[in-house]
Amino acid sequence: MPHVEECPIVMQQEVAPGHFRIAVRSPAIAGEAQAGQFAMLQVAEGIYPFLRRPMSFERIFSDGVAFLFKVEGEGTRLLARRMVGQTLGVQGPLGKPFPVEAHFARHILVAGGIGVAPFPALAEALVRGCGKAPEVILAARTRDMLLCEADLRQIGCTVHVATDDGTAGVRAWAHEVLEKLAPDAHTRVYACGPMPMMKAVSQVAMRAGVDCQVSLEAQMACGDGACLGCVVESRKELEGEKMLRVCADGPVFDTTVIDWDAHDLAYDR
Repeated sequence: MPHVEECPIVMQQEVAPGHFRIAVRSPAIAGEAQAGQFAMLQVAEGIYPFLRRPMSFERIFSDGVAFLFKVEGEGTRLLARRMVGQTLGVQGPLGKPFPVEAHFARHILVAGGIGVAPFPALAEALVRGCGKAPEVILAARTRDMLLCEADLRQIGCTVHVATDDGTAGVRAWAHEVLEKLAPDAHTRVYACGPMPMMKAVSQVAMRAGVDCQVSLEAQMACGDGACLGCVVESRKELEGEKMLRVCADGPVFDTTVIDWDAHDLAYDR
């Protein structure tokens, strides 16, 4: 059962233009949270906005958790104004986590922009569970949008940086970097970011016969599967005619169950 708590805010910092990290103290939530899961946050005091916002666990500590978010609408603007010492309503942990399995010889994390949010927690889980830090492809539109690079390197990850405009790392898309890393059947790939990026990464993985886990992002009202507001289509030949709930059936999915052709997904350089 997820916990519903008013948690003290212990950190609030802008880590890049328009991007913030907020951390709260909650030993109960931290004790059960796993990488890939998320929480629903009450972004402001009072009843407005009424709906909580879903946020992946960026870091999981012994006595609390941290979240990384981008200011995109009224809810995240309000969340960015919260201050240390205030309390934050948190419901979690929710959803299915990333699988952490040591029999894969190699783990590659592919992050696009704010999609890096769940990966520091996953990298730490892989170090604990598999004894080796993963490789990370860190992709963004431009240098100023790169997030968590120092944190991931501190964990021990090998980080491959790519930007759309070439201002940092190589000028390439994430899936192009993945192809050059030549993953094989002993590799597991994990991806989170824009849907077109994840579709392209999934295609690379499937062509190479590589296990690929994707963490999907969606707007959510409830967080527990009741409202059906965050559904995505599955591949009908595998799952039957079925819609998958990102909050309850995911947010982590094996890429082979997602119908990537159900949406018009294309890169735009």
